[in-house]
Amino acid sequence: MKRFGYVRDPVCLAACALYAANRWLIPVAFKGIFLRSYFSDVLLIPAALPPVLRLHRWLGLRANDEPPGWREIALHVAVWSIAAEVVAPHFFARATGDAWDVVAYAAGALVAGLVWNR
Repeated sequence: MKRFGYVRDPVCLAACALYAANRWLIPVAFKGIFLRSYFSDVLLIPAALPPVLRLHRWLGLRANDEPPGWREIALHVAVWSIAAEVVAPHFFARATGDAWDVVAYAAGALVAGLVWNR
């Protein structure tokens, strides 16, 4: 199987570039509800999972350099969903739990997973 590029992975690089463009290049006046509220959530797994998996590899928690499998992707979607939508609102005043954010995480994970596991 092909070796996974972690932070050099094209999906990760594209997600990071799209996040940066949405965050710093597109004026708020041009953003609809999706770009304002959910686009960054769609990019969470494609952008954040590769560096986390690299850290897991360095710490010996990941035994191979293969692209993330479906179980690995699903586990991280579940953990991040719980952390961001259930736990964080109890500790941070600006955080709110939103089930649509979880849908966005899952949608981004599905697209990234399809590319990683093609």
